[in-house]
Amino acid sequence: MKNKTRILGIDPGLRITGFGIIDKDGAVLTYVSSGCVKTLDQSLPLRLKQILNNLNEIIVQHHPDQVVVEQVFVNVNPKTTLLLGQARGAAICAAVLNNLEVSEYTALQIKQAVVGNGHAKKEQVQAMVVRLLKLAGNPSADAADALACAICHAHGGSGLGHISTTGYRMKRGRLV
Repeated sequence: MKNKTRILGIDPGLRITGFGIIDKDGAVLTYVSSGCVKTLDQSLPLRLKQILNNLNEIIVQHHPDQVVVEQVFVNVNPKTTLLLGQARGAAICAAVLNNLEVSEYTALQIKQAVVGNGHAKKEQVQAMVVRLLKLAGNPSADAADALACAICHAHGGSGLGHISTTGYRMKRGRLV
């Protein structure tokens, strides 16, 4: 019986997509890898292809059991929100192409699970990621956000224990 679960967290972005991989063995979380997929200034389809291909390589190399993607927040600029959604779609496709289920959490849920405050600043999230995973140095902000996604999922997200949230979203503190 396999106790260890490998979780890939993804913080999608059109220019920089962060990824973070951790192992969960019971209550113990262990850092595996993290980094960023940086796209060049090129057309949107080529950027999405680069995100998809790079995340696919990461999945093939590290063999995660579960994938977690941060949900898109509604931005002031609708065009920015749509572009971010497309980057997120490329990330989800990489997971699905490898027959992996995808769980999703909002930034509020992730910050709540990692820092204890849903309105925590990026620096606070980064500091807690370093502390929880006992890292020697600070990962980049995007990689730290991706690791925070994975940590949130490892902790069951928003205090949900081991209840699977795949296919659901939180609205006013309830799964819908």
